[in-house]
Amino acid sequence: MTNRLTDVVTVDDNINRTLDVQENVSTVYQGLKAQLENLVKALPLLLVGIVIFALVTWFGSWLSRRKKMWQRLTPNPFVAELLSQTIKVIFIIFGLILALSLIGAETVLGTLLGGAGVIGIAVGFAVKDTIENYIASLMLSIRQPFRARDQVVINGQEGIVVRLTSRATILMTLDGNQLRIPNAEVFKGTILNYTKNPERRFTFELGVDANDDPLAAIKVGLDAIHTLAFVLNEPKAIAVITNVGDSNIVLEFQVWVDQSETDFAKARSIAIRETKHALEDKGFSLPEPIYRLRFNNKLEKAFEHMQNSVSNANNVQSDITITPTIPKPAETNQVSESHTDDQDKKQAKPEPRPFCKVAVRMKFSMPVLTTS
Repeated sequence: MTNRLTDVVTVDDNINRTLDVQENVSTVYQGLKAQLENLVKALPLLLVGIVIFALVTWFGSWLSRRKKMWQRLTPNPFVAELLSQTIKVIFIIFGLILALSLIGAETVLGTLLGGAGVIGIAVGFAVKDTIENYIASLMLSIRQPFRARDQVVINGQEGIVVRLTSRATILMTLDGNQLRIPNAEVFKGTILNYTKNPERRFTFELGVDANDDPLAAIKVGLDAIHTLAFVLNEPKAIAVITNVGDSNIVLEFQVWVDQSETDFAKARSIAIRETKHALEDKGFSLPEPIYRLRFNNKLEKAFEHMQNSVSNANNVQSDITITPTIPKPAETNQVSESHTDDQDKKQAKPEPRPFCKVAVRMKFSMPVLTTS
């Protein structure tokens, strides 16, 4: 202390601290007793502060639930929801400050704010993604790239927008599943909005035979498309030739519909069906792919030879007739000297078998190789 004061030469320390247990305990007891008495005296004021905090918080919650009022202030439902949540938080903070000021705890409030600054830095790093998503939700609410019930594609994910929260954008996929995309990814990603413009075009391709007139086929197809009630007259439906293949000519039909009044997928299906039927009714064929197979000369000659043989054999029936011959038996009046020789010859010679008439019908079949 002497170092902090000027013109001080010496300091006489007359402070004597006693180490008596009874005196120290009694001092602490008296201090706690005084604080307890002050707390009891401050209970009514503390209760008033709690009641004020509860009332202010309740009023902020009640005000944030007035959706019609916020929708009148801003037509964007996402902005209205974020604004109502912000108002609720503001009223909670205001009620806390008012209650602490009423009971004379401004120093506690300053301590809390000072500690919140240090803690806020650490918490900020921990909840960086949450803060980023919240700021992205504010930017999306201001820019409004989509609205509720819009059909969008966000980074390759297609669905219908359900709502925008402070953390994520909720989509309902076309399969009926709920999809949550963080707002930071939505804000930085690619967004394709199908509903922004009610007029939407779909395309489909049909092929006609290479020998048919493509302009006549286009006229027949467009006439069938224009008979459909959901097809718009402006922009007008058109058809172009996109490709000429080996066996067909590919036609692409481009049709516009109002998707706010017509189911897009069903309209495309009906247009394809009616166009196909119209082309077939007018005699246009929708050919299948044709493949050509090439063989070497030897294989081609073999097929020609087999085909000629089959054509000749189909008209010929060969009958083979064989007359049976049975040898005559030996005479019994042969001399005894030649009898033994005859027996040996008979044993060495095989017995004759009876022959019969056999009819053989020759028929050949040649497999036909076809490709489509």
